[in-house]
Amino acid sequence: MMKEIFSFLADVAANNNREWFAENRHRYADASGRFTAIAEDMISRIARFEPAVAGLPVKSTLYRFYRDTRFSPDKSPYKRHFGCYINPCGKKSVHGGYYLHLQPGSCMLCVGTYELPSPVLRAVRQSIVDNPQHFHAIMTAPALAALRPVLGEEHLKTLPKGFPRDFAYPQYLQPKQYDLSTLVSDDFFMKKDWAEEAAEIFRIMKPFLDFVNDTVDDYL
Repeated sequence: MMKEIFSFLADVAANNNREWFAENRHRYADASGRFTAIAEDMISRIARFEPAVAGLPVKSTLYRFYRDTRFSPDKSPYKRHFGCYINPCGKKSVHGGYYLHLQPGSCMLCVGTYELPSPVLRAVRQSIVDNPQHFHAIMTAPALAALRPVLGEEHLKTLPKGFPRDFAYPQYLQPKQYDLSTLVSDDFFMKKDWAEEAAEIFRIMKPFLDFVNDTVDDYL
């Protein structure tokens, strides 16, 4: 199942144009169907430790494969990855969820929330300042540390305004996003039990997600 998905995505990256896609639409239908089945299975696995996602419609977790190129210098019409975001409050909610990203050479598993409104972002940072040891314990737990997770995608060069200059863990306040991701190799998905391993990685990341959502949910 996974080999066909990766083969299709690699070919899309090399031939990202409408003519090629029209000739290979059957491959897209096959790969998309396979990924939909994967997303549905992952919902069931995550529901074992996150009951709120049980029964979540799989279509609500998937993203369009067609790119919106109106405001992008990259005019290639198709994405180079498949992604699903398993979030009980929906993909557009500030409530954090679980994200699976398949892209040859750039696969990752991620939890958290991305574009937080400024007041919510500030509140999450304040929660860390108010509970520094608790958050540090989450981030340095051996099982999580073994995943070599990355906190946030963009970072401030200094501490955000209004926060103590002498805070013991400045690296926790500098992210502009509060998501936590771990990169995984393409070979990871070729293992027979990869889905169970992926679900376990999500479970290990859950304490971080819970910490962030405890604050974010006050704004829902």
